[in-house]
Amino acid sequence: MNRRHFILTALGTALLARPALAAPLRVEIYKSPTCGCCTAWADHMTQAGFATDTRDVEQDMLWAIKERSGITPELGSCHTAFVEGYVIEGHVPADDIQRLLAERPDALGLAVPGMPIGSPGMEMGGQVDAFDTLLVLRDGTTDVFQRHG
Repeated sequence: MNRRHFILTALGTALLARPALAAPLRVEIYKSPTCGCCTAWADHMTQAGFATDTRDVEQDMLWAIKERSGITPELGSCHTAFVEGYVIEGHVPADDIQRLLAERPDALGLAVPGMPIGSPGMEMGGQVDAFDTLLVLRDGTTDVFQRHG
Protein backbone atom coordinates (compact mmCIF):
# COMPACT_ATOMS: atom_id res chain seq x y z
CA MET A 1 0.00 0.00 0.00
CA ASN A 2 1.49 3.31 -1.00
CA ARG A 3 1.18 6.52 0.98
CA ARG A 4 -1.51 8.06 -1.28
CA HIS A 5 -3.70 4.95 -1.06
CA PHE A 6 -3.30 4.89 2.73
CA ILE A 7 -4.33 8.55 3.07
CA LEU A 8 -7.35 8.18 0.76
CA THR A 9 -8.46 5.04 2.62
CA ALA A 10 -8.10 6.77 5.99
CA LEU A 11 -10.08 9.82 4.81
CA GLY A 12 -12.81 7.66 3.33
CA THR A 13 -13.10 5.63 6.52
CA ALA A 14 -13.31 8.80 8.63
CA LEU A 15 -16.09 10.20 6.44
CA LEU A 16 -18.08 6.97 6.58
CA ALA A 17 -17.63 6.66 10.34
CA ARG A 18 -18.87 10.22 10.97
CA PRO A 19 -22.42 10.14 12.34
CA ALA A 20 -24.96 11.55 9.94
CA LEU A 21 -26.55 14.81 10.94
CA ALA A 22 -30.06 13.98 12.02
CA ALA A 23 -32.88 16.07 10.65
CA PRO A 24 -35.01 17.72 13.32
CA LEU A 25 -38.09 15.78 14.34
CA ARG A 26 -41.21 17.13 12.65
CA VAL A 27 -44.19 18.14 14.78
CA GLU A 28 -47.49 18.44 12.92
CA ILE A 29 -49.71 20.96 14.73
CA TYR A 30 -53.45 21.49 14.23
CA LYS A 31 -54.91 24.69 15.65
CA SER A 32 -57.56 27.36 15.26
CA PRO A 33 -56.55 30.12 12.82
CA THR A 34 -57.01 32.79 15.50
CA CYS A 35 -55.16 31.16 18.41
CA GLY A 36 -52.05 33.11 19.39
CA CYS A 37 -51.06 30.83 22.27
CA CYS A 38 -50.91 27.89 19.84
CA THR A 39 -48.52 29.88 17.67
CA ALA A 40 -46.43 30.66 20.77
CA TRP A 41 -46.32 26.92 21.61
CA ALA A 42 -45.18 26.16 18.04
CA ASP A 43 -42.42 28.75 18.52
CA HIS A 44 -41.43 27.00 21.79
CA MET A 45 -41.14 23.73 19.88
CA THR A 46 -39.02 25.33 17.16
CA GLN A 47 -36.71 26.85 19.77
CA ALA A 48 -36.33 23.37 21.29
CA GLY A 49 -35.06 22.04 17.96
CA PHE A 50 -38.21 20.55 16.45
CA ALA A 51 -39.37 21.32 12.92
CA THR A 52 -43.00 22.46 13.00
CA ASP A 53 -45.73 22.18 10.41
CA THR A 54 -48.68 24.25 11.62
CA ARG A 55 -52.10 23.78 10.04
CA ASP A 56 -55.03 26.07 10.73
CA VAL A 57 -58.33 24.18 10.85
CA GLU A 58 -61.88 25.04 11.81
CA GLN A 59 -63.00 24.15 15.35
CA ASP A 60 -65.22 21.21 14.34
CA MET A 61 -62.34 19.69 12.35
CA LEU A 62 -60.00 20.19 15.32
CA TRP A 63 -62.38 18.32 17.65
CA ALA A 64 -62.71 15.52 15.09
CA ILE A 65 -58.91 15.20 14.99
CA LYS A 66 -58.81 15.04 18.79
CA GLU A 67 -61.53 12.38 18.91
CA ARG A 68 -59.86 10.21 16.25
CA SER A 69 -56.62 10.43 18.22
CA GLY A 70 -58.15 9.32 21.52
CA ILE A 71 -58.25 12.76 23.14
CA THR A 72 -61.40 13.11 25.22
CA PRO A 73 -62.95 16.50 26.07
CA GLU A 74 -61.52 16.16 29.62
CA LEU A 75 -58.00 16.02 28.17
CA GLY A 76 -58.62 18.72 25.57
CA SER A 77 -56.79 21.96 25.03
CA CYS A 78 -56.54 24.46 22.20
CA HIS A 79 -54.28 22.55 19.81
CA THR A 80 -53.37 18.98 18.91
CA ALA A 81 -50.03 17.86 17.52
CA PHE A 82 -48.39 14.68 16.32
CA VAL A 83 -44.76 13.60 16.52
CA GLU A 84 -43.25 10.18 15.83
CA GLY A 85 -46.61 8.40 16.14
CA TYR A 86 -47.63 10.11 19.40
CA VAL A 87 -50.41 12.64 19.92
CA ILE A 88 -49.50 15.77 21.88
CA GLU A 89 -52.48 17.66 23.30
CA GLY A 90 -52.11 21.22 24.50
CA HIS A 91 -49.24 23.15 26.01
CA VAL A 92 -46.88 20.23 26.67
CA PRO A 93 -43.29 21.37 27.40
CA ALA A 94 -40.73 20.32 24.78
CA ASP A 95 -38.62 18.61 27.48
CA ASP A 96 -41.54 16.28 28.24
CA ILE A 97 -41.89 15.43 24.55
CA GLN A 98 -38.17 14.74 24.28
CA ARG A 99 -38.42 12.42 27.30
CA LEU A 100 -41.44 10.68 25.74
CA LEU A 101 -39.49 10.08 22.54
CA ALA A 102 -36.46 8.80 24.47
CA GLU A 103 -38.49 6.39 26.62
CA ARG A 104 -41.04 5.34 23.94
CA PRO A 105 -43.79 4.09 26.28
CA ASP A 106 -46.69 2.11 24.84
CA ALA A 107 -49.14 5.03 24.96
CA LEU A 108 -51.17 7.36 22.77
CA GLY A 109 -49.13 10.38 23.85
CA LEU A 110 -49.08 13.34 26.23
CA ALA A 111 -51.67 15.93 27.27
CA VAL A 112 -51.77 19.12 29.28
CA PRO A 113 -55.52 19.68 29.68
CA GLY A 114 -56.80 23.23 29.63
CA MET A 115 -54.44 26.14 29.23
CA PRO A 116 -52.40 26.51 32.44
CA ILE A 117 -50.72 29.87 32.99
CA GLY A 118 -46.96 29.53 32.68
CA SER A 119 -47.02 26.49 30.40
CA PRO A 120 -45.21 26.94 27.06
CA GLY A 121 -47.20 29.39 24.98
CA MET A 122 -49.20 30.57 28.00
CA GLU A 123 -46.51 32.69 29.63
CA MET A 124 -47.79 35.67 31.62
CA GLY A 125 -44.90 37.37 33.30
CA GLY A 126 -43.55 35.33 36.17
CA GLN A 127 -46.87 33.69 37.02
CA VAL A 128 -46.80 29.91 36.81
CA ASP A 129 -49.72 27.71 37.79
CA ALA A 130 -48.91 24.16 38.84
CA PHE A 131 -49.88 21.67 36.14
CA ASP A 132 -49.29 18.06 35.22
CA THR A 133 -48.31 16.58 31.89
CA LEU A 134 -50.37 13.42 31.56
CA LEU A 135 -49.35 10.24 29.77
CA VAL A 136 -52.42 9.13 27.83
CA LEU A 137 -52.54 5.35 27.77
CA ARG A 138 -54.07 3.29 24.97
CA ASP A 139 -57.13 2.42 27.07
CA GLY A 140 -57.87 6.13 27.59
CA THR A 141 -56.66 6.29 31.17
CA THR A 142 -53.86 8.63 32.22
CA ASP A 143 -50.84 8.67 34.51
CA VAL A 144 -48.92 11.72 35.64
CA PHE A 145 -45.86 11.89 33.38
CA GLN A 146 -44.34 15.10 34.81
CA ARG A 147 -45.34 17.71 37.40
CA HIS A 148 -44.66 21.40 36.73
CA GLY A 149 -44.77 24.57 38.82
